[in-house]
Formats: sequence, C-alpha cells, structure tokens
Amino acid sequence: MGASVELLTQDWLDAQREATRDLPVRPGASARMEYRVSGGPDGEVVFHTVLEDGRIAESALGPAEPEPDFTVLVPYDDYVAIIRGELDQNVGFMQGRVKVTGNIGRMLSVLPVTTSPEWRAAADDLLARTSF
Repeated sequence: MGASVELLTQDWLDAQREATRDLPVRPGASARMEYRVSGGPDGEVVFHTVLEDGRIAESALGPAEPEPDFTVLVPYDDYVAIIRGELDQNVGFMQGRVKVTGNIGRMLSVLPVTTSPEWRAAADDLLARTSF
C-alpha cells in the first residue's frame, strides 16, 4: 500500500501521479490545471497538475507554467470532502463551492476522467494513505 503521505504536500502530489500511472489511456483527455486550495492549516496551497490522455503526467507545488487551461479555486474543507468522496466535484461546482476560471470547455472535457470509477479507485487507494 505504501507509506502515509500528508495531504497537499509534494509527496502527496507524487503519490497521486503514481496512482494514475496504470489507468486506462484516454486519448485527448489532457489539460494543464492549477488548484488554489484556501483556508487550510498552512494557508493557501497552490499546485498544478498536467493531465495527459487521462493520466497525471506532472504535478507539483506552485503555479502552472505556462499558464493553465483552467484554475480551480476551492476551500480546504470542500477539497478534503472531494478527496474523501463525500462531495462530488460536479455538485460542488454547481453549488458555487468550487469555482473554475479559464477554459471551462477544457475542464468539462477532462471531468469524465476524474469522475470515472477507475480514477475513484485510484483516489481511494491514495486516501487510505493520506494524513490530514
């Protein structure tokens, strides 16, 4: 199963990337995303993720360079609820708890990947090792 990793650290982002390594290839499901998680124990955490064909190719703390396709703004408590599977990210978006700026079409094009059963299974495996 692997060692425990703390949420929103580089180790956690690396573990997330590793967890998606063997997911099915989804041609065209690619995007450069930036996340801004506010109100957490360490204040705002900014990280970026590059999704290529349905798998995380890159994920690191700090803003996306070059500019992201879209940016996700989410409060820490809601981010934790999404990670735990307690809040569907679509519902969070529709309720205004999760905000997205930038190319909404690109965000919608990768949403089926990040809400797929395979992705959820990988996320659950990582969740079992995540410390909050």
